[in-house]
Amino acid sequence: MQQFFKTIYQYISPPESPDIEPAVSQWQAHLPTLWLLGKTGAGKSSLIQSLTGNTAIEIGNGFQSCTPTSMSYIYPQSNPLLCFLDTRGLSEADYDPQEDIAACQNRSHALLVVMKAEEPEQSDIIKALEQIRDTGQIKQVLVVHTGVMSIANADERKNAIAYNQSQVEGAWKGELSSVAVDFAHTPEPAGLDVLKSSLGEMLPILFLLMEEEEHHNREESNFSKLKREVIWYAGIAGASDAIPVVGLVSVPAIQGKMLHSLASHYGIEWNWQRFSEFAGLLGSSFAFQYVSKLGLRQLVKIIPVYGQTIGSASAVAISFGSTYGIGRAACMYLYHLNKGEPVSSQDIRQAFEQAFTHTKERHEKSTRRD
Repeated sequence: MQQFFKTIYQYISPPESPDIEPAVSQWQAHLPTLWLLGKTGAGKSSLIQSLTGNTAIEIGNGFQSCTPTSMSYIYPQSNPLLCFLDTRGLSEADYDPQEDIAACQNRSHALLVVMKAEEPEQSDIIKALEQIRDTGQIKQVLVVHTGVMSIANADERKNAIAYNQSQVEGAWKGELSSVAVDFAHTPEPAGLDVLKSSLGEMLPILFLLMEEEEHHNREESNFSKLKREVIWYAGIAGASDAIPVVGLVSVPAIQGKMLHSLASHYGIEWNWQRFSEFAGLLGSSFAFQYVSKLGLRQLVKIIPVYGQTIGSASAVAISFGSTYGIGRAACMYLYHLNKGEPVSSQDIRQAFEQAFTHTKERHEKSTRRD
């Protein structure tokens, strides 16, 4: 069994600085993207500020040109997890959303139609939305009615929201989910929790980033500080495993790099001894399943048609979930090791299983929505 674990160690724990740059580039080229479609002043900047916590960000400030008619903003700037795409050319008579659609194509994406409740004149939005609908490429749409509390009368507010919603649904030729928010409302933006919940249903990464977790102990509180880094590695692993055969090499390298990085945060050297202890806590069945399932996923992905669609989507969900699960369990192990405290195999296994199942189900649910 020791020899088996050594073999697994060499597989999942490559040198401290394996070359994962190709996988990182693949991830950054396919960042989960929120496409914001709305007039100037509709509240798009406020929406981004509320989701990222970056109150300095403004459309045009911190954004980079993406297409001739749009700008993009990645968040965070280092180890990015999410991209916001803002459309600039709506008021132009010859605006064509094709390039913006191409910028979102092949990404896990959603379209946010941002409309100020008190502004019934939305012809530019309606025209663009009709063009986007005709492509059939955008499946997830959320209508965000902003500035709702500026309409003091409740009945007038309801009617204004209903009118704009009917315009959008008429252009889309179908019912669409919607939320009503007011980012100027104090002390907390009105409707922000509902907005976050709705977006979390669309994009698994947003759900993980925004979910409110109660910290029952210091270990959980400490993990929350490293959570974004673990999500980043999980995203890279998932993106690389979408490509047939590539994941067989890239996923273990990415997970190995993650383990080295996490260990450094706790002032611990990640080596054979640490891996052996960690793998032992996860159990021998984990190691066997890890290798066999990774190999099986690569075989499934080379099956014509099925492998490139369902097989690839499943591989992404599993690699994302397993990487996040390994990272979560490793943080628990490293925390107690750093404190000189014992940790049970049951706790480590439970941490992995809960994190893996949690994220995998979110990915699969989002895929079904697509």
